[in-house]
Amino acid sequence: MSVSVLELTPKYPREKQIMMLLNGDEAVAYATKQSYVDVVAAYPITPQTIIVEKFSEFVANGEVHTEFIPVESEHSAMSACIGAAATGARAFTSTCSQGLALMVETLYIASGLRLPVVMAVTNRALSAPINIHGDHSDAYSMRDSGWIMLFVENVQEAYDTTIQAFKIAEHPEVQLPVSVHLDGFFLSHTMENLYVLPDEAVYKFLGGPRKPVKVKVDYFDEEVEYALNPAKPLSMGMLAFYDYYFEIKTQQVETMKRAEKVIMEVNEEWYKLTGRRYGDGLVDPYAVDDADIVIVIMGSSTSTVRSVVKKFREKGVKVGVLRVRSFRPFPRKTIAKLLKDVKLVAVLDRAASPGSMGALYLDVISSLYTEKERPIVVDYVYGLGGRDLSPPLVFKLVEELSEDLKRGFVPEERVMRYLGVRE
Repeated sequence: MSVSVLELTPKYPREKQIMMLLNGDEAVAYATKQSYVDVVAAYPITPQTIIVEKFSEFVANGEVHTEFIPVESEHSAMSACIGAAATGARAFTSTCSQGLALMVETLYIASGLRLPVVMAVTNRALSAPINIHGDHSDAYSMRDSGWIMLFVENVQEAYDTTIQAFKIAEHPEVQLPVSVHLDGFFLSHTMENLYVLPDEAVYKFLGGPRKPVKVKVDYFDEEVEYALNPAKPLSMGMLAFYDYYFEIKTQQVETMKRAEKVIMEVNEEWYKLTGRRYGDGLVDPYAVDDADIVIVIMGSSTSTVRSVVKKFREKGVKVGVLRVRSFRPFPRKTIAKLLKDVKLVAVLDRAASPGSMGALYLDVISSLYTEKERPIVVDYVYGLGGRDLSPPLVFKLVEELSEDLKRGFVPEERVMRYLGVRE
């Protein structure tokens, strides 16, 4: 397949982009500022608070024309976004941990009403005991809510993905809410050099302000915007019993499948604009093609794992890393294709699931189940409450997996393991 030079050359190479020193929260706020958001609903919770604080500064300084709504809870924050999005506005909020748990009821409403809300989640452990640091237990609580869930590795990706999220959510084939996940403190409060686009470039990338999709309604002679408008009255979220509810929910499921293609297309479009892409948009593999051992992971710890894997590669150990960027929709077919010929897979879950295995692990093994040949898969729980995944721990992990590979099997009692816990 031939590729034109134009496709390989980004429209805005680095010299046309602006380098800034920002932490992850500030990067998300800046991306939101550039995305011409109509409504931001704000409620503080560590380590997310900087996002809405920073955005409030943009509002106070007159840098944006956004309705900034300080609310009394996270439940109200999402409720405000639902109301705004239902009228055709572009809406954004952010939260984490207990705030996300309080918000769960309304998350199902946002997706069920097919409203393209965007939310940043600075992943933080759930209480009790109280902990303000990062793990994925809060994110796993929303995995079945019908939201697209994208996990980022670094501050640059947090900026890039926030802008992409608006385009994905508002795509005519999607019309679903999107959450952008960045690890609390590891990314939210860590400063990095990153490149940002000029405002006009983001405006063109998003196609300007949000344009609600048009739908056919029996009692109108024309297609009308899917938005609350007294001149063209519509009903949203009306009562649906068993005669309709089933079909409505299956439409969400089928739409989530179609979203995979859109996420990949937006990832490529962003690459042509900026020179940056994240794997195929769904997964980001490193040295997987010829690997005997592959470590599957999400989030900021990927950088540490990849750096250690490079050291083992230099020693001739065939180990690779598969970063899952899109947790929902889960790219089942892509993951099965990448892992089916691998001998041993270690899935790293940054959350515990008492009474079961890790959520990421369960998705990976279900993806491989129908393959005739499939690897041994083990589950590691790591990093709870913000505990660091250090390079020595990753060295220990790879050495342990190498021993498993030599043995050729993993005892049942060793399928689920802890990495970095004191015995």
